[in-house]
Amino acid sequence: MKYVRFTNPEKEIGYGFVEGEKVHLINGSFLDPQSQPIDAWLPLDQVSLLAPVEPSKVVCVGLNYALHANELNHSLPEDPVIFIKPPTSVIGPDAEIIYPKISQRVDYEAELAVIIGAIIKNATEDEASKAILGYTCANDVTARDLQMKDGQWTRGKSFDTFCPIGPWVVTDIDPSKLDIQLFLNSEVKQSSNTQHFINSIPKLVSFISQVMTLYPGDVVLTGTPEGVGPMQPGDEVIVRIQSIGELRNTIVKDNKC
Repeated sequence: MKYVRFTNPEKEIGYGFVEGEKVHLINGSFLDPQSQPIDAWLPLDQVSLLAPVEPSKVVCVGLNYALHANELNHSLPEDPVIFIKPPTSVIGPDAEIIYPKISQRVDYEAELAVIIGAIIKNATEDEASKAILGYTCANDVTARDLQMKDGQWTRGKSFDTFCPIGPWVVTDIDPSKLDIQLFLNSEVKQSSNTQHFINSIPKLVSFISQVMTLYPGDVVLTGTPEGVGPMQPGDEVIVRIQSIGELRNTIVKDNKC
């Protein structure tokens, strides 16, 4: 199943799931177990896809690929390294990533995103697995110069538009062996596979739930592979993950005063 959140031609927000080249509408969010499909469809090319969920938080995992840790000169962590992006960082497919005026280097980071489907706290790995609704593509955009300057990651990771996710939430796939790539202006910059995770998804979600309650629609980013690098205004960046699809965004200057 491919669940989507979108605006229709009348600019109204709706929910549904993709069937071929059409969206089968749902009478509420796909995160609501009471929602049901209705007898209505829209052509996929007549809707504008939004970020598929509106999370209360985005919990990110750093250094979950050994080669990425090496390229940043970090030793492998004993426990998963986690940090948070605010909901204001979340944008959807085809939306613009704003390059902050106070940064001189903004990097891409292709990631597999986990979408939580149930409330969990202090979950076992089995309970964590059962609480996952599905998966989507993500870009953990990072102001690398500010991250390195601060010594902790909140400012460099948290700018508005710094968490593109989408284009949809895919259920019923095995996330443990998916090809993941990032293209910058059509050139491959990252290419790896989730089989190289240091920590598995059930372990990560369980670990995070020992710290904080996770709610339906919350997002867990699972780490980026090696090959991170800078983007510039005018660039197009695409995250492509096997069995999910593509997340495409463009970079623009911050023109606000």
